[in-house]
Amino acid sequence: MAATEPDRAKAMARRLRARMDADGIPITHSHALELVAAALGHRDWNTAAAALSAETRAASTDSENRETDATPSVSHPVTVPILRTFPGEEAERFYVGYLGFQLDWEHRFDDGMPLYRQVSREGCVLHLSEHHGDATPGSAVRIRVADVHALQRRLEADPLYPLRIGVTVQEWGADLVVPDPFGNRLVFHTP
Repeated sequence: MAATEPDRAKAMARRLRARMDADGIPITHSHALELVAAALGHRDWNTAAAALSAETRAASTDSENRETDATPSVSHPVTVPILRTFPGEEAERFYVGYLGFQLDWEHRFDDGMPLYRQVSREGCVLHLSEHHGDATPGSAVRIRVADVHALQRRLEADPLYPLRIGVTVQEWGADLVVPDPFGNRLVFHTP
């Protein structure tokens, strides 16, 4: 099922659930998503959603490259890092409220279950997962931005997190290392 987007997989899960209900075997939508993920060869729905999104973006980028003979751009990432977060509102407060990422979507199997979400900014896409098996706290991600110095000034002026973070200039560019509340490091980079 190459280049299948998550919406088509979700539609498959809805059809499966309706058929199972019609056969007298009621299942939750979350269970149907897990069954579709397994049928597509993925470990679980979160892994399937990430892989299917990446396949769709890669196929879109490949199509654009054939049409324009361009190289893949940061607006169509083919790699999406997964960062471990913890339950609660802190991830949204930090990534959306403080760093300026946009919340693209989120998924939770049932009430009280861990949350899995996607955030993005300036062509960078990250998956944030409360699931303990998806990623390890203490990871690092390098994110290319247009002006790391402007980002540093904005973050220092924001009272939401009183971080004293500086820009390190090397021969290959300028880096701004921002620790998140979960032990991960985001290295914003301007060449």
